[in-house]
Amino acid sequence: MNFRSLEKTTKFGYLFYISYRGTKFHSFDENKDENSTKKTVKGEFIKILGELGITWAKGVQQGGRTDGQVSARENMLYINSNNKIDKNSLKDKFNKKINEMKIIKIEKTLPNLALPEMIEGRTYRYNYPVGKISSTREEILKKCEKFTGTYDVSEFTDKKGEKLKEKVRSVEVSYNNESLVFSGNSFMPKQVRIMSGYILTGEKKILPGKYLTLEKMILSKELEEIIIEEVNDISEENVLNIEKIKDVYIFYVAKNKKGEVIGKNASNIKNLRKKYGKIIIKTI
Repeated sequence: MNFRSLEKTTKFGYLFYISYRGTKFHSFDENKDENSTKKTVKGEFIKILGELGITWAKGVQQGGRTDGQVSARENMLYINSNNKIDKNSLKDKFNKKINEMKIIKIEKTLPNLALPEMIEGRTYRYNYPVGKISSTREEILKKCEKFTGTYDVSEFTDKKGEKLKEKVRSVEVSYNNESLVFSGNSFMPKQVRIMSGYILTGEKKILPGKYLTLEKMILSKELEEIIIEEVNDISEENVLNIEKIKDVYIFYVAKNKKGEVIGKNASNIKNLRKKYGKIIIKTI
């Protein structure tokens, strides 16, 4: 961690945990056709953030892309921004503007992350109507066991997936509450829906996306360690608010009070560092 750059930067990263009903969106990615009236998950997110006065550098990254009709209980979008973002206020304002998508929570991080590479895994649930399932429970459980592991999964993808060089994936498949659960670090196009078709009906067919939900994003340890947490249980004179990243405290102070916080010959900051360890002073 570069403490000097963190002390000087006004730009931070923000992770938005979002949920959405896939049936209300045409696709995930924003439309390339500016005149299109088709709603997309990322497109609506970008539009609403803009309406709320939030700006960001570069683009909006996603933790996981979902096909059309596919819903999410938890997905992630990430931006780098110089805005001073009040996370709770932004969440409330955003959620009042749209019913089909909600921000679950917002976390502040270091800037300039490559988000997809920092996601350890993803969990999907396929909830096919029981009346459409033709396989027995015993057959389903046997296939779940058979398809759990690390292997070439290209028989369960579409033509787009067949062109990919890397065809080996690690996946864990289970069956509970009358639905299939898939966990893995990476999936090929249509893999979950085709696997679901074969496990539940015996046919390698692409089942409808409307029954599929992205349940959870699993963060890498690297990403977990660079999430910046608010500290509300300690206070110091002339310190307006405090955050913490790993074992480093970030003290926010007014520009005209920075000298008092540091003290003559750095006497105050030395005492604070004896008390808390590593400290970064940022002026606001």
